Amino acid sequence: MNADLEHLIALQRLDSTALDASRRLAGEADLEKAFDARLQLARDGVATAKQLLSANQEARRAIEKEVAVHQGRLSKFKEQAMAVKTNQEYAAVQKEITYAQSEIKTLEEKVLERMLEADELTAQAKRADAELAREQKAVDADRKQLLTAHADLTSLLEGLVSQRAVIVAALDQRVLRIFQGVAQRRNGVAVAEARDGICTICHVRLRPQVFNNVLRSTEIVQCDSCQRILYAMPKAPATAPGVPQSAQ
Repeated sequence: MNADLEHLIALQRLDSTALDASRRLAGEADLEKAFDARLQLARDGVATAKQLLSANQEARRAIEKEVAVHQGRLSKFKEQAMAVKTNQEYAAVQKEITYAQSEIKTLEEKVLERMLEADELTAQAKRADAELAREQKAVDADRKQLLTAHADLTSLLEGLVSQRAVIVAALDQRVLRIFQGVAQRRNGVAVAEARDGICTICHVRLRPQVFNNVLRSTEIVQCDSCQRILYAMPKAPATAPGVPQSAQ
């Protein structure tokens, strides 16, 4: 195979690896935002549960105040009932007593409802706190993995830079300019495999003469469609029927 073509294939592999690593590094900011969003969602769940519990407690206290008011009225009316002198006055006071007792009963039922509701809301708040703790632990673990991946990717890129410099130094400068020009126009991918007469990236069928030149691998050949530099992988030697590969 043409030496420059071998170098170009190696260079493309390095550049593709570097591009993937750079994209992953660039995506770290989005991952951090996703981590923050996960934690904020869990915090919001805790805040909502506590707000509901607080509202329940405030409502219960308000009802208990109403109960106290009616109990005070009930005590007053019972005292008045002991002092009335006519049946008409007694009936009026008794009516007030009955009303106060009815109101107290209704309000006490509401207090009981709030107490039962508070039990469930307290359980919800505990579950929300536990979920936040679990999410915090998971995010901490994910961030630790991200830091490790960041260090690995940074180290990888540093190594690729030195490897790339060696290959570039060995390349014919005219060939290097072709590679760089195509890579700039084709999102960093300047080299493509040709297989069965087709460019495997743009999927356009090559002219027979072009594909034959690619198969010879003695010169730099570009795809007529996408202009990428083409290469062909050597075919494995055919195996005779019934004869194991190792026996040949």
